[in-house]
Amino acid sequence: MSPDFDPEAIEHVSDVMDVARANALHATLGHDLKVEDGGILPPFFHQAYFWQPEPPSALGRDGHPKVGGIIPDLGLPRRMWAGGRLAFHTPLVAGVKATKVTRCETARQTTGRTGALAFVTLRHEVWQGDELCVMEWQDLVYRADPSPDAVRPQAPVARTDAQSAEGVGFDATQLFRYSALTFNGHRIHYDLPYARDIEGYDGLVVHGPLLAQLLMLKAQRELGDLATFSFRATAPLMDFEHAKLCRSGTDFWVSGPDDRQCMVASATAAS
Repeated sequence: MSPDFDPEAIEHVSDVMDVARANALHATLGHDLKVEDGGILPPFFHQAYFWQPEPPSALGRDGHPKVGGIIPDLGLPRRMWAGGRLAFHTPLVAGVKATKVTRCETARQTTGRTGALAFVTLRHEVWQGDELCVMEWQDLVYRADPSPDAVRPQAPVARTDAQSAEGVGFDATQLFRYSALTFNGHRIHYDLPYARDIEGYDGLVVHGPLLAQLLMLKAQRELGDLATFSFRATAPLMDFEHAKLCRSGTDFWVSGPDDRQCMVASATAAS
């Protein structure tokens, strides 16, 4: 079933791609790197810009802005960034104003193994001047609250044929800093009682886009400048868990404890 939404509704948000925020994101990721005015921003760093602050009265229980605007109210309280696709047309330049244009491309409701579900796809265009820099499709999933007696779905098993792999760990401080830099108020990333008692996780959840960011930077290091990147979250990773960032050819994935597959991705290099 497709809920009512206005496919013609558009949001415009402008921001200066200041170097302070980019360098704070580098530091949060553990990089000893600096961006200068006029320099090129790494792929996906636009996530640290285009904030849309709302007062507390306009937030839902999970810390996200209440739905009902460009995202229709689907009557489901749990939100997850399930995946996305990006096309990189030209690099974003630090210190220069940019504009993000957002539309709700699709919204549909269905029923899965865990109950009612809704899928929303937002399309973002990031422009500097009259030049389109990035096209992004952001896939969101909305769910009902978990039943206390519900059986957790089995996580898929990660591939074991990696040509390259590197270990990565997280902690609550890093998740908090990433939430702050991306202005992501979702409480599953910093509020342990909420994450555990309301949404049913074992700990604080590592952001899907944080994992995607790490895979994207690995892809850029090993393939060169990127033309496209797509990713899909397949199982949650907790703040106390270690994982591996893996690659085979143009396929990338995050392998968690017990070989749990947490994310899969693919990239193409710019010609």
